[in-house]
Amino acid sequence: MTLTGTRRRVARGSVPAPPPRWRGRRAQGWLYAAPTAVIVVTLFVAPLVLVVWMSLNRWPLLGQATLNAPDNYLKIADNPLFLDAVGFTLKYTAIITVLLSAAALGLALLVQERRPGVGFFRTAFFLPGAVGFATAALLFYGMLNNDFGPVDPLLRALGITDEPVKWTGTPNMALFSTIALVLWRFAGFNMLILLTGLQAIPVEVYEAARSDGANRWQIFTKITLPLLRPTLALMLILSVTGSLLAFDQFFIFTNGGPDNSTVSMVMVIYRDAFFRFDLGGAAALSVVLLVALVALNAVQMRVFRRST
Repeated sequence: MTLTGTRRRVARGSVPAPPPRWRGRRAQGWLYAAPTAVIVVTLFVAPLVLVVWMSLNRWPLLGQATLNAPDNYLKIADNPLFLDAVGFTLKYTAIITVLLSAAALGLALLVQERRPGVGFFRTAFFLPGAVGFATAALLFYGMLNNDFGPVDPLLRALGITDEPVKWTGTPNMALFSTIALVLWRFAGFNMLILLTGLQAIPVEVYEAARSDGANRWQIFTKITLPLLRPTLALMLILSVTGSLLAFDQFFIFTNGGPDNSTVSMVMVIYRDAFFRFDLGGAAALSVVLLVALVALNAVQMRVFRRST
């Protein structure tokens, strides 16, 4: 068949059917993707649809749900605890993102080069990341407890303090203690992410820069940071998302205190759902938080794509 004849058949809409082997491969592709599709629909799409539907209804813990849209969304502005939690969560996210990024980058640069003993330090820095977050929060709660924790007696023995430190007794100290917990838990994990990006940078680039007379600061600012930008973007997105969804550290370690000064947005959703039994209102807060996260991640991705 000539090329002209094929074009005429395509123009008339009589496109030849794909060979049987291509149809078989297409069926195999759908078959391989089916388990993942079922899991995604079951564990993500279906619960998401249910949460959106719950947010449009008055949904008591017991009893019949009744449609009340959009009351659950309108009363969010009248929830002072949630508005305070938004401000606190944004403040916490900004602080922890900066400190965690600086700590992880410093650790990654420290163990970047292969030298005797560097494997021990890599393992030591990463080990806290293997501890469950709830376990880490309980560990810090026990260590910093004024009644039986070992930190206060140690500080008094060293002459640093004369009286027990109120680690969670004031809003600022509660925030400081929680930040210390999160840094200890996640600095090593983020270090591993950045270390992967650092080791992907070709050694020849550094050697060429040194041969041209570049010092360490110039190499860091002109070579390391620009080439590490995609990895930094991944780490920042994970850090910001995890901070905005913070729950375990505040629920277990500070319980939102003192005086609700460390209540995060997710804690408000939890309290509305399981203490006030307002499942519809909690679902509305969840949808608002989800939309904000998607929008923020989209903005982050666009910014990082422009800068790379």
